[in-house]
Amino acid sequence: MRNPEIDHHAAFRALPSAVALLTPDLVFIDANDEYERTSGRNRAELIGRHVFDVFPDNPHDPQATGSTNLRASLLRVLETGERDTMALQRYDMERPGRPGDWEERFWSAVNAPVMDRDGRVTLLMHRVEEVTELVRARAGEGTEGATVLEAELYTRARELQEINERLRQAHARERETALTLQEAMLPAPVPLGRMQAAVRYRPAVGTLNVCGDWYDVANISGNRVAVGVGDVVGHGLVAAAAMGQLRSALSAACHVASGPAQALGALEEYAHSVDGAASATVVKVFADWDTRTLAYSSAGHPPPVLVQPDGTVEFLDQATDPPLGAGLGGRRPEATTTFAEGAVLTLYTDGLIERRGEDIDTGLRRLAGSLVRHRELDPEGLADAVLGDLLPPSGITDDTALVIVRL
Repeated sequence: MRNPEIDHHAAFRALPSAVALLTPDLVFIDANDEYERTSGRNRAELIGRHVFDVFPDNPHDPQATGSTNLRASLLRVLETGERDTMALQRYDMERPGRPGDWEERFWSAVNAPVMDRDGRVTLLMHRVEEVTELVRARAGEGTEGATVLEAELYTRARELQEINERLRQAHARERETALTLQEAMLPAPVPLGRMQAAVRYRPAVGTLNVCGDWYDVANISGNRVAVGVGDVVGHGLVAAAAMGQLRSALSAACHVASGPAQALGALEEYAHSVDGAASATVVKVFADWDTRTLAYSSAGHPPPVLVQPDGTVEFLDQATDPPLGAGLGGRRPEATTTFAEGAVLTLYTDGLIERRGEDIDTGLRRLAGSLVRHRELDPEGLADAVLGDLLPPSGITDDTALVIVRL
């Protein structure tokens, strides 16, 4: 039996809940039948218009905050790419066909992102449930108790909004401090002799998502260079502090270790004493110009990419163990490969390749394609080209670190 073709637009129109679709500029692009009925506005009054032109705050109520709270929620969804459930809102509305006649209404709203394949928020889904009648019914409509209950609900909604705003400001301050700390701990790479390197760090657009990613590039001896990237689980100052300690410890270990596996083994022992280091991922590569070889070892991190001058692509994925702190013990694996002069080595964190609802292999193929297309550029130009190809213009929801080395 063949499955019937689904008319998704008809299904959207028939949803029993009131749902509208907004552009990232907060303009109505669609609304279902229940939204028209609940809001008292037809499609001609909605589609193509800014949400707050259609639904402004009650100008006769100086304490009205409905539009302010809704705008904050919608912008949070755009920033974070996460669903936002609003506290109960009092949001008065003009009665249809009666300009200047405002009616007290209570609403429960949920705002959610609609993503494209690159993880960009392309639409906002705004779902509302009117609870005015429920509020009045529970207290007895027209009684003094109803007025008291409505006032109490309104007060609680405003208190929750104020708490959310204070938390947002606190997170913003923490983010600024953590970014400053991270910038001090992630300097530009030193001169690498025969090799050239470019580094990039892009913070997430959300206020909470910052400071878990790091990179390190250093000469270790002769014509050998150690390159690494890592990602600490968690965000904010705790993640930034753990990142700094792990980066410094691994950099020091590389100067005395025989290879990347031994360096990661030493880092594994050190990580047990660092708050926030559990389950951190890291990959380390030793590049030897004299032998034209790369030795590498990974603790649960996405594989580096080697692109030869002729465009041949190799993912360095033959020496991968679990993240730090897994407690498996023993020597970590190490593998080697060769490179030709002019090849490009790329290390990165998962924010560069992972997208919501997409298999990681898709992101890896996208990265490889970008590196091959732009492989003739110098490392600085190549790093910018890769970020331009892979990061969505609206920003990312996870930090991204990138290191490109011309071998």
